[in-house]
Amino acid sequence: MRVMVPLANGFEEIEALTIVDVLRRAGIEVETVGIVGSVIQGAHGVKVMTDKRLMEVRADQYDAIVLPGGSGYKNLARSSILMKMLKEFNARNKVIGAICAAPAILAKEGLLDDKRATIYPGMEKQLSYPRGNRVVVDGNIVTSQAPGTAMELSLALVKKLLGDKAMQKLKRELVVE
Repeated sequence: MRVMVPLANGFEEIEALTIVDVLRRAGIEVETVGIVGSVIQGAHGVKVMTDKRLMEVRADQYDAIVLPGGSGYKNLARSSILMKMLKEFNARNKVIGAICAAPAILAKEGLLDDKRATIYPGMEKQLSYPRGNRVVVDGNIVTSQAPGTAMELSLALVKKLLGDKAMQKLKRELVVE
């Protein structure tokens, strides 16, 4: 199991790093992929050296992709290569995760036209079927609202990718709930 977490300048650190950490703890191979380079600065000044750059990867190398939010979501959306990858993932029914403002990218690309989803509070008008839930799973799409829901999103992704047993085990190890 291999997951891509694309990063662009302005990414929300809590979201991106929680996703990477939790999925790796579950035994999932996660690669951070820089959109325009290999050193990406988050919304709060944290610099991250990515595992790879977007120009070095292909969609068929991954089982899932998870988009962090923060102001970096606009920078992710500017990448035509990433938008093409998202459409490939969706066409193959691969898991796509998005948190905070990032579900707006999926909506803009038409990937949420027939899906229930959630987004950062106040941005609901960008979704066809918005839900107020903290995390929403609809088919291959997993969405979440904000930095405070990063752990819940990460656990929902573990459940989607590895099953409930793996997710419950991880929840116990992390002392969640």
